[in-house]
Amino acid sequence: MALRLGTFNIENLMTRFDFSGFRNQLRQDRVMQLFEVRNEQDYQRLESARVVSSTDDTRQLSALAIADMGADILCLQEVDSMEALKAFEYGYLFRMVGSGYRHKYLVEGNDSRGIDVGVMMRDETRDGEKIEIVDIRSHAALTYRDLDLFTPALAVTVKADDKIFKRDCLELDLKIGSRPLTIYVVHLKSMTNGRDGVDGRSFTKPVREAETKAIRHIIEARFGKGQTADKNFVICGDMNDYQERVDVIGDRRTGYRFEPQGGLESALDVFSADGFAENVMRRRDPLDRWTLYHARGPEEQHLCQLDYLWLSPALARRNAGKAPEIIRNGQPFRTPFPPGQAVERYPRIGWDRPKASDHCPIVMALEL
Repeated sequence: MALRLGTFNIENLMTRFDFSGFRNQLRQDRVMQLFEVRNEQDYQRLESARVVSSTDDTRQLSALAIADMGADILCLQEVDSMEALKAFEYGYLFRMVGSGYRHKYLVEGNDSRGIDVGVMMRDETRDGEKIEIVDIRSHAALTYRDLDLFTPALAVTVKADDKIFKRDCLELDLKIGSRPLTIYVVHLKSMTNGRDGVDGRSFTKPVREAETKAIRHIIEARFGKGQTADKNFVICGDMNDYQERVDVIGDRRTGYRFEPQGGLESALDVFSADGFAENVMRRRDPLDRWTLYHARGPEEQHLCQLDYLWLSPALARRNAGKAPEIIRNGQPFRTPFPPGQAVERYPRIGWDRPKASDHCPIVMALEL
């Protein structure tokens, strides 16, 4: 019996318009900056038209990517609300896969933009095993003080009584047939701009490290410290961090060279350092583990894995020799693919947009 479990940062599945770009140019879409808009009413009218027209293409492509995953359980990041999730599933995904994802779960988290983690599930696996929700818990209310995780490094940006999770750690206890499985859905602190000469990834690392320590604490409190290795759990989601990357050197005209860089210090070391969980993406070739292309011009560009399925040791052993699948057909044409990885893009994919998401969804068939 195999369960197909996937995760996907669907990128801003929103039901709201953001008109703050009229007063703050940093929040203004680049196409709007090409035009002189003299008053806020005209700006709101044009911005609404821009978002509505581009969103239809984007969500068709997102639905195509999800359809290609074929997941029985799908963990999502950057979902605005349950209403947004239902509207997407009914208006777009249903046209691709039919009435498969009848069950949807989302708890409002801590993100200032209102983007949350959510889950969609089928009634049963493709093999006919019933998928049953036993319990669901949000951990969004946990503070640094609650878990004694406040450190001097955190004091630069947060307070001891602030919430640990920038979104949430959504915990789902399931039964697949008669077999237990616990899923933790997360979306860790993003790598924002740096400060005082420190790059954004390093500057925000203490926050993500507190989040990974909190996730581990939650799992150890659930199963018992030192007793987690033989349990069935998976940590899913967008971790906004990586332990390795592939530097992309060159440009479109002269061609690209791809150089793996490993052994990078990361907040994810909390999971991997002592074998607490396994990043099964490492079972793929080093050049073929990436789920996102990052670029700030030709001088700074790399491919990296931000999206993860961390398996408990028991699940990792039971699924030895298997690796996640990566759906890259929704990537824009600006993304450089290492040799041998080229895929056929979905119809209407653009140079930079429209696209299914800036992230690639991943999925894995797991024997429980």
